Amino acid sequence: MTRILVTGGAGYIGSTATAILCDRGYEVVVFDDLSTGHSDSVDARATLAIGSLLDPDALRSAAAGCQAVIHFAGKSLVGESVEKPDLYRHVNIDGSQNLLDAMKIHGIDRLVFSSSAATYGQPLDNPITEESVAAPTNPYGASKLSVDNLIAASGISAISLRYFNVAGSHQGSNGWLSERHDPETHLIPNVLKSSVENPLKIFGTDWETKDGTCIRDYVHVVDLIEAHILALKNLTPHQHQIINLGSGSGYSVREVISAAEKVLGRTVPAVESPRREGDPATLVASIKKAKSILNWQPERNLEAMISDTAKSQVR
Repeated sequence: MTRILVTGGAGYIGSTATAILCDRGYEVVVFDDLSTGHSDSVDARATLAIGSLLDPDALRSAAAGCQAVIHFAGKSLVGESVEKPDLYRHVNIDGSQNLLDAMKIHGIDRLVFSSSAATYGQPLDNPITEESVAAPTNPYGASKLSVDNLIAASGISAISLRYFNVAGSHQGSNGWLSERHDPETHLIPNVLKSSVENPLKIFGTDWETKDGTCIRDYVHVVDLIEAHILALKNLTPHQHQIINLGSGSGYSVREVISAAEKVLGRTVPAVESPRREGDPATLVASIKKAKSILNWQPERNLEAMISDTAKSQVR
């Protein structure tokens, strides 16, 4: 049985990965400091090792006996990264180097890394390909790009998956695994939470898009994890590859609201607000490489993402 170390396995995406990996018969060790993750999200079949990426001893202990690593752990809020750039460099970059060091000690040479579309910044290409220039516009994106480069220099067999907006929920053995962010910055959970007293803000309605609102790419968390598992199976020895994950098309803010209204059977209160500085009009991934190398494409549409999220919020 393959034993996999899942860093950040108590978070939204990591806990979903852990549950699905356990379902597939993998042995999973979750490594998480629980600063933003939740121990009650960790599948009971997995082993939970509580520790920080900044603690080399804890990492070495957790990695013992593992044959591969899926690396989700790290700081991930763009706004916070602007306020605390040193924290993001320390945790995301130095912490990832500690992980690579622990892997080397144990002879682990297989890694799938949770990278980000934030590495591209504001690209001119549409859709965005893996050959698009990486020019991050915030410390979070810069830290992810630095980790991509660290992995490339390490000489191990690795894939960095650069994904766009992850949504949806997964019903695991511990119940629904969903976004539990504080504060919540993602569109779909905020659409579902919208009320007359606290309506959703639409940032800009005069963009050069089909309906004047921003277009973003969304992928269901279960489809995303399927890509991680396929990536583990399709690593090229001693090579690092970068692969985008998304829908390949994208949805506007108004389309997300409309889909939510269809799922909920009611109107979603919303107000038009000025554009936010730095927002691009359109961010959509090219997923040709994912299709060719991983034989992957998303199976769940926007309504499925919204419906699953809505179900997970009923507690």
